[in-house]
Amino acid sequence: LFGGQIVGQALVAAAHAVSRDEQVHSLHCYFVRTGDPKVPVLYEVERTRTGKSFSVRSVKAIQHGKPIFTCQASFQLSQGSPVQHQFTMPTVPPPEELLTQDELIQKFLQNPNVAEGYRKRLTKIQAQDVPIDIKPVNPPDIFSSEPQEPKQLFWVRARGYIGETDMKVHCCVAAYISDYAFLGTALLPHRQYRLKFMVSLDHSMWFHAPFRADHWMLYECESPWAGGCRGLVQGRLWRRDGVLAVTCAQEGVIRVEQTPNQSKL
Repeated sequence: LFGGQIVGQALVAAAHAVSRDEQVHSLHCYFVRTGDPKVPVLYEVERTRTGKSFSVRSVKAIQHGKPIFTCQASFQLSQGSPVQHQFTMPTVPPPEELLTQDELIQKFLQNPNVAEGYRKRLTKIQAQDVPIDIKPVNPPDIFSSEPQEPKQLFWVRARGYIGETDMKVHCCVAAYISDYAFLGTALLPHRQYRLKFMVSLDHSMWFHAPFRADHWMLYECESPWAGGCRGLVQGRLWRRDGVLAVTCAQEGVIRVEQTPNQSKL
């Protein structure tokens, strides 16, 4: 099962256990077992605490009688404060000037120099029914295995129309979006190795400002560290007007072949 799907659905379950006026401000999750896409997921919510300003809800995602995922989500009633600051959004081309991921893949597939094995992988990615529009700002060079800086920038949005609704709905959709291609940022300095196995261990999010998940947002991803068969990634979702909407962090297991890849040509 896709990790972002489980995170988003767990947040939906937690949101049903708080009042409409309370909005999620953070969640912290652990993936503890592999999900089975052939059976339903049961989300079990515990009302851990309901306070005057903050409420905590604990969620277990259960399959075959065992938890595959645990999450704690904290909700807050709106409060004003003069203590405010944020980083500055990176300067990048607007999404209207960039190709979508599907368009980039189609462009790569038209190149006769793409090796057959890599062509099959690209075709498989293209066939996936991903409900997200993605426009990479700096697409990696598929013909090179040279190490890259562990940073990525994407314009992202949910496909279709969500509209003005309870902010919790947009947060649930953003939880889904946040896990897509996120951990792969840690692999960019190690492109000479063939990936054997990669899976999320945990996932955290902090929600700062209202946003629309069906509007373009800039997803800034970076990996400050990798080691011990694990990689750490951090992300920031920016609104087009420069407001920092969401911060994310994730650690995952990354296992590679010990011998470097051959050229893709």
